[in-house]
Amino acid sequence: MIVAQVKAFGRPDEAIDLVEQPDPGEPGADEVIVDAEFAPINPADVLNLEGKYGASPPPLPMVPGAEGVGRVTKSGANVRHVKPGDRVLLPGPGCWRERFKAPGKAVFALPAGVDPKQLAMLRVNPPTAYLMLHQFVAPKPGQWVIQNAANSGVGHCVIRLAKDAGVGTVNVVRREDLVRPLKAFGGDVVLVDGPDLDSRVKKEIGDAPLPLAIDAVGGSATQRLARSVSDGGTVVNYGVLSGEPCMVDGRDTVFRDVRLHGFWLRKWFVDTPPVKIGEVYGQLARKLADGTLAVEVEAVYPIRRIKEAVAHAARGGRSGKILISFARS
Repeated sequence: MIVAQVKAFGRPDEAIDLVEQPDPGEPGADEVIVDAEFAPINPADVLNLEGKYGASPPPLPMVPGAEGVGRVTKSGANVRHVKPGDRVLLPGPGCWRERFKAPGKAVFALPAGVDPKQLAMLRVNPPTAYLMLHQFVAPKPGQWVIQNAANSGVGHCVIRLAKDAGVGTVNVVRREDLVRPLKAFGGDVVLVDGPDLDSRVKKEIGDAPLPLAIDAVGGSATQRLARSVSDGGTVVNYGVLSGEPCMVDGRDTVFRDVRLHGFWLRKWFVDTPPVKIGEVYGQLARKLADGTLAVEVEAVYPIRRIKEAVAHAARGGRSGKILISFARS
């Protein structure tokens, strides 16, 4: 079977290669075999290829990929909750491979009739958006949330989930050409980032409560969000696209009681009981099924064009996610 592998960190399209590995064989009594269908290339995957993600680089060689979707093709004698033909989330990490052998308890059946490309993006972006919206400040109708990198996959999920909760969104982007598409997607207010961001936010929403900001950029962008939230507001940082440490002025933390929190989905997995994790994913899968959630897809590449795919994902200015297809045609 084909596996995408990193043997040395570097430029994403140069670091990734395809290798042949043995088929995983037959499942044990408590195991399943899953054939992959689609996997997205997330910003964290690109950073992983460069050796820049997390507190320290992972050991090499490494199979990247945090999420994806596939179908169960075989199940062991003791596995009752899924059957061959069921779609399941790929048991990551290491999702950029054609076939998996996994413990049956690591997978659950996904709703039928949902676009598999959307299901491929269920594990990371939707729960990241949902948890940041709900875990730090309880959403209430009439409130607002502000986010940067709003044209990202997480950003799209924030827009849809906030609207579902009755919360307005102020969406910050880097370029003017991103404004119209994001408004068409459902963003209530879309603004190009800049030093006067807080005054333009105030002009758009007046004195309406804005207790939460979601930051994917870090650096001075964190400070601009901190200036925009209401007194006592919270800034949640989940990424450092700028490559710079988060900046928050003492005038905001001391005199306006603005707080900065970090969020990492992997830590949530570690700290959260499996039953609760299943409840969150079940709720989000239903939102995909009824159309509440959707993420734009810009391009789909076959796994054999993995170098082109990661090069595309690493470029700026995209309007949607890049996916890898494992179709065996």
